[in-house]
Amino acid sequence: MASAISFSDANAGFQAGIINGSANVVFNAPPERLETPPNPSVVIPFSRDTDFVERGTILDQIHRKCAVSGSRTALVGLGGVGKSQLAIEYAYRTRDRSSETWVFWVHASNAGRFEQSFRDIADRVKIFERQNPTANIFQLVHDWLSDDGRKWVLILDNVDDAGFLVTTQNTDQDGQTNSTGSVEVRPLVEYLPQCPNGSILITTRSKSAALKLVEQRNIIAVEPMDRADGLALFEKKLGWHDDGGDIVELTTALEFMPLAIVQAAAYISQRMPRYSIQQYLQDFQKSDRKRTSLLNHPGEQLRRDREAKNSIIITWQISFDHIREIRPSAADLLSLMSFFDRQGIPEALLRSQDEQRNSQQDQKESNDDSPTNNDTYYSNDDEDDTAQSSLSDGFEEDVLALRNYSFISVNTDGTTFEMHGLVQLATREWLKAHKQQERWKQQFIRNLNKELPTGEYENWVTCQALFPHAQSAAAQRPEEEDSLRDWALILYKAAWYAWQMGKWVEAEKMSVQAMKVFTRILGREHKNTLNSMIMVGLVYKLRGRWDAAEKLEVEVMETYERLGADDPDTLTSMANLASTYRYQGRWDAAEELDLQVVETSKKKLGADHPSTLICMNNLAATYRDQGRWDAAEELDLQVMETRKKKLSADHPSTLTSMASLALTYTNQGRWNVAEELFVQVIETSKKKLSADHPDTLTSMANLASMYRNQGRWDAAEELEVQVMETSKKKLGADHPDTLTSMNNLAVTYGKQGRWDAAEELFVQVMETRKKKLGADHPDTLTSIANLAFTWKGTGRETEAIRIMEECVRSRQRVLGVNHPNTLSSCMALATWKAEQDDVVFISPKG
Repeated sequence: MASAISFSDANAGFQAGIINGSANVVFNAPPERLETPPNPSVVIPFSRDTDFVERGTILDQIHRKCAVSGSRTALVGLGGVGKSQLAIEYAYRTRDRSSETWVFWVHASNAGRFEQSFRDIADRVKIFERQNPTANIFQLVHDWLSDDGRKWVLILDNVDDAGFLVTTQNTDQDGQTNSTGSVEVRPLVEYLPQCPNGSILITTRSKSAALKLVEQRNIIAVEPMDRADGLALFEKKLGWHDDGGDIVELTTALEFMPLAIVQAAAYISQRMPRYSIQQYLQDFQKSDRKRTSLLNHPGEQLRRDREAKNSIIITWQISFDHIREIRPSAADLLSLMSFFDRQGIPEALLRSQDEQRNSQQDQKESNDDSPTNNDTYYSNDDEDDTAQSSLSDGFEEDVLALRNYSFISVNTDGTTFEMHGLVQLATREWLKAHKQQERWKQQFIRNLNKELPTGEYENWVTCQALFPHAQSAAAQRPEEEDSLRDWALILYKAAWYAWQMGKWVEAEKMSVQAMKVFTRILGREHKNTLNSMIMVGLVYKLRGRWDAAEKLEVEVMETYERLGADDPDTLTSMANLASTYRYQGRWDAAEELDLQVVETSKKKLGADHPSTLICMNNLAATYRDQGRWDAAEELDLQVMETRKKKLSADHPSTLTSMASLALTYTNQGRWNVAEELFVQVIETSKKKLSADHPDTLTSMANLASMYRNQGRWDAAEELEVQVMETSKKKLGADHPDTLTSMNNLAVTYGKQGRWDAAEELFVQVMETRKKKLGADHPDTLTSIANLAFTWKGTGRETEAIRIMEECVRSRQRVLGVNHPNTLSSCMALATWKAEQDDVVFISPKG
């Protein structure tokens, strides 16, 4: 016979002998006693931060939105951007404003911590029946919050995955997940009251998670700090004010991310006085490896959840892992984007064109090998509209996923993206740790090489947009040989553009790297190798390293001559070498080569071919250096008119020919027409190139020279000072063009009678030219002649005659007896000697 045993309310245990049947046992806990409810308070696990920085109007926005009855507001932003810190400060300010308002903190990273937070709330406010094991703790807290007599704010922190809140879970009677014998319970989100006496503030890294809980209009995007706030936070955490520029530079390098700033401040403070801001900055700038090491240093953060990592790198990598789980293709897209420059990442380089199917032969010029590619792409091929639409939708969903986590943003043009540089670093480090870095680096290089054109004028708009990504690629040399070939092509094309833009430091570094790679993997005589050698020679020449340029150009010319004397590449190499001879003052050698190139180019390519026109322009420059003004003018006019017709009036090549003609007019004394051309060239160059472009500066210097010859010395001085200062910044104090600008300014000072200022500059220029160019270089001889004129003007006639005699002898030997410069110095020397002979000395009477 079955027996049922029940105990009274006073019993709390169970005792029995032998039972021959089932027992229905009901346990009754001791009855809860009604407790005195506490006064409202702030129930959060963090103390207030006395170093809190206001951060503009964000707190005001939070207050306004949360002041609305029954409101739900979300703070959305990258991990480490300071969302929880804002919520903590808001909690304490709410308490300051309203002492009768409860503020509760709920850890909402997962269901277990969410439940524990609700139990903590129930214990704090002493909800009746909270200790009953069969009670629904969520319902109890919900009902308590729904009481109209209470004001409250609920802060749900770290809701990065809202799935556990909005989905229905199967649980057993004890509230544990169970696949058998389970009952269905309401989604947890339904236990968050929407009532007029309370508001909810959510912090999350995921916009998609926020949208499951709040309306779009109630999302507040939390961005990195602005410059002033970032500096203020850094100084507060350091504990002292720093007037130096290092703290500004370091805060900028940390991209004004609060967690990164706090990490750095803690690292520095712990090591003072044996460590400084400057040392941290130097270490941070050394390499990706060192940056990662510093940013991985956890430090101690008193106001971060125990589950939140104090390293900003790890914080972001956790989000990256989550994206890989929910949308692997979005993680792949982020992996690819991490190798670009952080700004202006073009959509076209992310949507690979037709899986490289026909691109390799085109993009690699004469390279034969085409690397296979098994990666996933977003193709623009329109062979299958349905597939295309699906791929496009996939790309957009990937972009949306990354935007939702604030990993990327879309620029106003709608076609380019941005990333935080530190996010890129964190992503690359994750890829490195998981042995995927090389795969995505090679994909980045393939895509960029396909889209990056050469540096001709017609491609400048595209080159300008892609040049920062080429600079990024330059710092990421791949290991695999086919990818290395693509990498070298990127550097060659980018160097071409940098050379055109007057960015000679970048051009030299890139072209030399490309030349070394091509030489190693293709050989010294391969066309790509020779092209890169030509580019290096051009850069060397413009940087005043003429002997190094000549050595390369002679090698290239001799290699191409084996292909035939009239081959276009041979002619180009001859023209480059002639240009170097001209810079070296070896004008007869330059003329010989120039004439040969012009005649052959006319026969092979035609009189109006761009290459022929370049050769004619070079020959005109040689004639001008030789003082053959009429011959130079004839060629200059012909080239200018042809370029206007074939290219355009504002094409850089047309501007070059206009400037050449204006210079010839100046030498002929035709100043009005020269000035008109110079002004036109300068204004157009400023618009098409830049105010500090070498071609613009050259035209300004030439115009100033003409003003000086006209006696318009103040106008000349104004231009020459501008040119000199800009040249010093762009090129360096000892660059040949800078020395020319200093020499020109000194000449103007002499014309103005400012002999001391003129002498100081002339001596500086002369000594530097002797070291850089040699004692017999035409420019050095010009400096000597100018110094002689200066000494003559200050009454130091004997010294002036002595160095002018030296100058005449050197010019006769180097330039020839009939060169205009030689004749000019001879005439000046003869005049000075005659003046000296005319002096009559009268002896004093005894």
